Amino acid sequence: MKPSPALDRTLSALADPTRRAVVELLRKKPRRAGELAAALAMSAPALSRHLRILRKSSLVIDDEVENDARVRLYRLRPEGLNSLHEWLDEMTAFWDAQLLSFKAHAEKRTGRRQR
Repeated sequence: MKPSPALDRTLSALADPTRRAVVELLRKKPRRAGELAAALAMSAPALSRHLRILRKSSLVIDDEVENDARVRLYRLRPEGLNSLHEWLDEMTAFWDAQLLSFKAHAEKRTGRRQR
């Protein structure tokens, strides 16, 4: 398995509980930064740092609100999770193969004992 900078950025971004809470809020619907800050009971500058990391990891994008360029609307970018999905699929396939191999081994040993 080759190193994946995208996966590293995604895992690093999601390692923080506040950023996971932002992702969870945005999963329900797009929100303004002020709404996110209020929901998480944090200051706008503190939230801004978390949003910057989520944007750099491609998990979140921001759009201008129609008719007001000063307001940004944040929403999830599902493609940002692709590297994580791929890695989890690889890990799942690995462990599925390991467990099937163990099951076959255990059943073969059990079959020998019954004779």
